[in-house]
Amino acid sequence: QVRLVESGGGFVPFGGSLTLNCEAFGRTFNRYRNTMGWFRQAPGKEREFVAAIRWYSGSTAYADSVKDRFTISRDNAKLTSDLQMNSLKPEDTAIYFCATGKNIPTMISSQEYEYWGQGTQVTVSS
Repeated sequence: QVRLVESGGGFVPFGGSLTLNCEAFGRTFNRYRNTMGWFRQAPGKEREFVAAIRWYSGSTAYADSVKDRFTISRDNAKLTSDLQMNSLKPEDTAIYFCATGKNIPTMISSQEYEYWGQGTQVTVSS
């Protein structure tokens, strides 16, 4: 079992920045096999991929809509992942979820992730 806890959401103006944090708890989190991903869901829309990082190699993937604005990172000692979000737009408004799982092939499909956090709200004003 892995428990994920997100924090850092809030209300920001257009063009502002925000950093989300996700902390993993649980002995089954495997530094060599796990991938950490961030997804978001806006009202009335489906959950969509934002960014992901393979824990061991540090290789990353981003949705086109956030590339060059968002940066995902991880802290191996603390078992935390940050999502640094810059140049925020109103269309970034959503509930943001972190998720993790082992041996994830594509990184971008939500179905590949086994454990999910409760989500944190990000609201960007126009």
